[in-house]
Amino acid sequence: MKAQHKKVTVLAPARLHMGFIDLSGALGRDFGSIGIGLNEINTRLSITAAESLTVTGQVTKRAEKCARQLCQALQVAEQVHIDILSAIPEHIGLGSGTQLALAIGMGLNHYYQLGLQVRDIACLTDRGTRSGIGIGVFEKGGLIVDGGRGPLTSTPPLLVQMPVPEDWRFILVFDQRGQGLHGEQEINAFKQLPAFPRSASERLCYLLLMQALPALAEQDLAKFGEVISLLQTAVGEHFAPVQGGIFTSPEVAAAMAWLQAQGAMAIGQTSWGPTGFCAVHGAERAEALLAQLSADFAATQLTFMVVTARNQSAEILIQ
Repeated sequence: MKAQHKKVTVLAPARLHMGFIDLSGALGRDFGSIGIGLNEINTRLSITAAESLTVTGQVTKRAEKCARQLCQALQVAEQVHIDILSAIPEHIGLGSGTQLALAIGMGLNHYYQLGLQVRDIACLTDRGTRSGIGIGVFEKGGLIVDGGRGPLTSTPPLLVQMPVPEDWRFILVFDQRGQGLHGEQEINAFKQLPAFPRSASERLCYLLLMQALPALAEQDLAKFGEVISLLQTAVGEHFAPVQGGIFTSPEVAAAMAWLQAQGAMAIGQTSWGPTGFCAVHGAERAEALLAQLSADFAATQLTFMVVTARNQSAEILIQ
């Protein structure tokens, strides 16, 4: 099969995973989750012709392995050069693996004009085994709610996609010393956890559907943030035995408590962390808190960043 495009460039946004709804299938479906896409952190790559597969830039080893597997699965020639121009930091809760796989897969799809969809690539790369947030963010952007997994699920279905208000800001708290659980560690952690109570799942479903989503529609950050904080506490307490507490990093936990005391909302940890997040109204308030955080936690290994929600899909440029 001969490619007809000279170059394909893909930008895949990072995401915040704001929590699961049912961690033990108590209501008949496993998982189900909520999250949002981000503008400022992404994986960006380009695909051009080459005599054999070469990968340059960031995360080259992981990208090359993924590209070889995809070329074999898609039955296309490995005659491409992939340049990883930017990469979401790995294993800190921002969806690096899913976005890299989807970016390479959709890049190859358009380069070779295969006519596949994002979920075709997700299935080929085993993405969405638990959460569908990364897939939904790649497809649509904004706030995503997925329906978890049932007996017939290939990828978690996208149930809700809503735009996030432009003036909402999210403050991220990074711990430079560690990574969250991933790979076999993550699989084993789920096996060790006790059953998630059915009553807790019912409560979280109600809070999400009848409070958080209406609050988002009405741009009520206080109510939306209240529900996200409750959801995060419920999930964090469930994960505490395998991650050491509601937050993976005690230092991140301290910074999140400080932010909450300053009036920040939607306090939580994205995925297995160690990255913490919260939300505030407006760029000015966010930057003021960022300056205070940087001063008050200067002696720690924490770093901080203000980001915005991305209300659009991944970008694919064909040349």
